[in-house]
Amino acid sequence: MAHGPLLRLDSRLSSALVHPDRFSSGLSDLGNVQVAIPVLVAAIGYVAWRGRATGTDRWWLPPTAAAVLMALVPAIIVPLKDWTARPGTPVVPPAIGYFPSGHTATAAIAYGSATLILLPWLTSVKVRRIAVVICAALILGVSYGLVRRGWHWPLDVVASWCLATVLLTALRLLLTRSTRRSSSGTPSSSTGPS
Repeated sequence: MAHGPLLRLDSRLSSALVHPDRFSSGLSDLGNVQVAIPVLVAAIGYVAWRGRATGTDRWWLPPTAAAVLMALVPAIIVPLKDWTARPGTPVVPPAIGYFPSGHTATAAIAYGSATLILLPWLTSVKVRRIAVVICAALILGVSYGLVRRGWHWPLDVVASWCLATVLLTALRLLLTRSTRRSSSGTPSSSTGPS
C-alpha cells in the first residue's frame, strides 16, 4: 500500500480528482468527530428514550451496540494506520498513517449506525428510504470532500468503506436477530416498533 501499483493508481486518480475548494472542505468536515459523533449521540438518546418509554424488550441493545461500534472505530483504524504506514498525498504534510481514512470510517459508522437504530422508529417506508438516502449522501459527501481536497488518496476512502460495510452489516445482523428473538416470545414482548 505504501509503494507499488496501488499507490501509482491512487496517484493518477488523485491527480485527476484533486481540486481544493470550500465546498469539498465543508463536505470533508462532516466526517470530523465534532460533527458526526453528536449526530450519533442524538440518535442513541432518542432511540433509548423511545424504547424505554414504549416498554420495548431490550430497549438498551440498539443504542449500546451503536455506541460500542463507534468506540471500536479508533481501536481498529489506528493500528491499521500504523501497520500500513502509508504516506499521505502531496497536499498534506509529509507523514504516514493515512490508510484507511479515519474521517470516512467515522462518518460511515456514526451516520450508518444512527440510521440503522432509527429505522425501526420511522413511521413509513418513504421516511425510512429518505433516511437511508441522507445517510448515504453524507458518507459519500465526506468521501468526495476528502479526495477532492487532497487530504486522502481514493483507496484510503475505499478501504474505510469496506471496513464500515463489515461493521455495519454486523450491527444490522445483531439488531435483526435481537428483534426476531424479542418478537418470537410472548405477545407482550413485541411492544416495540413495527
